[in-house]
Amino acid sequence: MTRAWIRGTVGAALAAGVIAAFSGATGAQGAPSDKPDNPFKLATFEAGGKVRVGLVLGTRVLDIDGANEYVAQRAKLPRVGSPGEMRALIEQYERLAPRLYQIANYFKTTTTEGLPFAFDAAKVSFKAPIKYPWNVLAAAANYKAHAAGMGSPGAKPATPTAPATSAPAAPPPAGFDATAADRIVPSRDAPVIFAKSPRSCIIDPEEPFYIVDGRARTDYEGELAVVMGPRPAYRIPSGRAHDYVFGYSIMQDVSDRGSERLREVSMFSGTNWFDGKSIDRAAPFGPVIVPKEFLPKAPGNLHITTKLNGTIVQDANTNQFIWDEENLVHFITSRLTLYPGDVISTGTPAGTGMERQKFLKPGDVITIEIEGIGTLTTPFMSLSQKPATQ
Repeated sequence: MTRAWIRGTVGAALAAGVIAAFSGATGAQGAPSDKPDNPFKLATFEAGGKVRVGLVLGTRVLDIDGANEYVAQRAKLPRVGSPGEMRALIEQYERLAPRLYQIANYFKTTTTEGLPFAFDAAKVSFKAPIKYPWNVLAAAANYKAHAAGMGSPGAKPATPTAPATSAPAAPPPAGFDATAADRIVPSRDAPVIFAKSPRSCIIDPEEPFYIVDGRARTDYEGELAVVMGPRPAYRIPSGRAHDYVFGYSIMQDVSDRGSERLREVSMFSGTNWFDGKSIDRAAPFGPVIVPKEFLPKAPGNLHITTKLNGTIVQDANTNQFIWDEENLVHFITSRLTLYPGDVISTGTPAGTGMERQKFLKPGDVITIEIEGIGTLTTPFMSLSQKPATQ
C-alpha cells in the first residue's frame, strides 16, 4: 500500500464520519428528524368544503395529505401513504408516526404561510376527532367531591356558583351510596361504567345540543377523554395500560337527571342509565386529540374547568380521580376488547347542575378546558330550533 492511498482512505473515512454525524441529526440526506421533537395535536376539520385529517401546530392546522406530499418532495423522502380518516390513522400510527414527526419537525423552522394545505386554526371548522369510535364508555362518580355532591343534591358545591335554571330538589339517585367513595380500593373495587352510542351521541365542537321541550333537568359534565391506541386491548394488566393508550381529548357527558317519568311500574329498582346518559347528541367531543407523547403533564395531573356562560362551575384536577387511567383500562378490558380509537370518558368533577339543583336551558353555553389539550364549546338550544337537516 502506498502512503498516498492510506492518506486518501483515511481522509475519506473521516469525511464520511463527519457527514454521518450531521445526517444523524437531521435524518438521511438532510431529511427532518423522524423523532417526536416538535409537539403537535391531531384533528378532523373542514376547510374549503372538504373534511380533512389535520396536524395542529400552534395556530396553524395542516392537511396531513398535502403536508406529507410537500415534505416528501422537498426533503426527498420516500412516499408514505396516509389515511384520510382519524380512526384509520390511529390504527396505522406505529407506521405513520415517524412521517408525522418529520412533517412537524420540517415546519418547526419553515413557514406554512401561503401553502395550500395550511390553514388558520381559527378559521376552520373542527369536527369530532373520530367519527365514529366503535365504543364510547364512561365512568360514573370518579371524583370523590362529585360523589359527595350527588349524595346530597342541593348542597353548596365546592366550586363557584353560576346562574342557571332552578328545579325542585330531588333525592340522590336510587341505590347510590356516596359514603362508599371513602372505602374504595381502586385496584380491588370496580368502577361503574356505562356506554353511550357513538353514532347517536357524538357531536362536533360548537355544534348545539338540543334540549327536548319540557325536559328541565339537562346537565353538563366536563370530562377528560382517553383515546385508545393502535392495538386491540383485552385483559390488559394495570401496569401496561398506558402502553395501549393513543392520546387524550375532551368529552362532555350531557345527562338528563330525570325530566320524564317513563315507567310507573318496573321490575328493576335503581337508576336506568339509558334514560339519562344515552340521549341523542349527548357526547360533544373534541376539538383535538393530543398523542400521549406530547401531553405536557401526566394524564393524572391535568387541570380541568367547566364554564357555564363564562362562569366557572367545575374546577378540579385529574389527580382527584378515584379510578385512574390504569384502573379504568384494566377493568374495562377485563370484560371486553377496546379497539383503536375507542374512547373512555373518565368521569366529571364536582359542580354539576344536579349537585346545585340548577339545570341547563336553551341559550346556555358550556365550555370545557383541559390543560395541555384545549377547549370544547357546546351551545344548548331547544329541540324546536333544530334544523330539519340535522
